[in-house]
Amino acid sequence: MAKPIVLSIAGSDSSAGAGLQADLKTFSTLGCHGLTALTCVVAETPLEVRNIHPVPLAVFRDQLEILLESYPINAIKTGLLCTPEQIAIVSELLQDRDIPLVVDPVMVASTGDTLQTSDSLEALKKLLTLATVITPNFPEAEILLDRKIQTNVDQQSAALALTKQFATACYLKGGHSTSNQEICDLLVERDGAKSALKAPFHEIPQTHGTGCTLAAAFAVGLAERQTMFEAAHQAQKFTQRAIRNSQSWEVPGTDMAIMHLDQVQGKT
Repeated sequence: MAKPIVLSIAGSDSSAGAGLQADLKTFSTLGCHGLTALTCVVAETPLEVRNIHPVPLAVFRDQLEILLESYPINAIKTGLLCTPEQIAIVSELLQDRDIPLVVDPVMVASTGDTLQTSDSLEALKKLLTLATVITPNFPEAEILLDRKIQTNVDQQSAALALTKQFATACYLKGGHSTSNQEICDLLVERDGAKSALKAPFHEIPQTHGTGCTLAAAFAVGLAERQTMFEAAHQAQKFTQRAIRNSQSWEVPGTDMAIMHLDQVQGKT
């Protein structure tokens, strides 16, 4: 049987912990063939975003068109779309396609650096309405809803509001919660069904790339025709294992990478 094909539409991370590199490592470890459409080249490490270089729009569109024409794509995951023009191209090319779509609304790096242009928000909101599921973290949900999210009660209210506003399932990541005992991610499906996915809190130097990894693993589950909850559960377990096996170096300071490829049989 042919392996599922998953397309990542995202930026290139020079430190290879996030973006297209994280997505490809996740797809490969979970047994899928990964395709990529490059949105930008990001000069960064887990400690610094130095510069973002968007690819020309014609080049970006060409990548998407040839991949959509040439492959039986089973799922799509979007990451950093750094301009409203890029987001508009994705919306245009995907709006009439029946392909599961995971939208990770990447707006702020783990360093706190802004990654999108200031005029991208309205275009992004339109794309979210095309998604099968969206995977924001607290800062991204705060931007989308224009309100603070800090507690578990805030998280539940926000996830429900995002599901209603964009008519899609929402997986609201809990890594920015004030709790240091456990991480609680919350899945709210389109029909309002809620599932809390909990994991012990692990103290690591950086969380760079964890959001990309989770969204990529979620897309794999949907490509394999798993239920929404099954895909969410796989994504959470995969990401938590990658965090537990993370590696750090002190060259210079404290740098870190999560270990996508160090997974026993991929899905454990």
